[in-house]
Amino acid sequence: MNLLEWLIHGTIAVPRGTLSVPEVIGNLFGLASAILGMKRLVWAWPIGLVGNVLLFVVFASGELSGVVAEPLWGQAGRQVFFAAVALYGWVRWSRSRRAGGAADGGAITPRWATWTERGQLLASGVVAYAVAFVVLREIGSWGPATEAWILAGSMLATYGMARGWVEFWIVWMLVDVVGVTTLVQAGYYPTATMYLVYAAFVVIGFIVWMRASARSAAPTDPQVETVAA
Repeated sequence: MNLLEWLIHGTIAVPRGTLSVPEVIGNLFGLASAILGMKRLVWAWPIGLVGNVLLFVVFASGELSGVVAEPLWGQAGRQVFFAAVALYGWVRWSRSRRAGGAADGGAITPRWATWTERGQLLASGVVAYAVAFVVLREIGSWGPATEAWILAGSMLATYGMARGWVEFWIVWMLVDVVGVTTLVQAGYYPTATMYLVYAAFVVIGFIVWMRASARSAAPTDPQVETVAA
């Protein structure tokens, strides 16, 4: 088996079975994207895009977990959405970066969404869940109720990240709670483990973005400005 075949079809031996190489590598790219996103670096988007492609293949095949035979179309579908939003986020953050970016070196300045934006986010989430549930049930995805939750939440969180809203980390927390349980039951252990790792980064990322938002919103001390002048 050459390197390309190993990357696509290879497995890694572990004490209680094997792990899919593309699933492991795809999640490593996802983790790298999460870390870069926490730091608000533009590279978060293209790095994440590579992971999206790999994980789409993993979940759409429905043959790699060893537990369920059906594809996890909710998981696969969210990779498609991730890829689309990654392009949007890449362009948005790149433009912000070229315009000067955040004062602390990040590509964008985090902020809390307005109440109007939160209402739109909530309404979009309800609609997205309802549509995803019906579609996933009809196409035979494994666990359409939880898959729809993960898919809808992931869509909202990724869009929120592209917009620079602090709330997107909270949405990820809600996704991770359901995601870990679902993936363990379906036998996708590398991704389930990565969700647990993501959970830690989500908490850290939320704190980092919240502090950055507070710093950007803090009024400037006029005495400091006078001394600096």
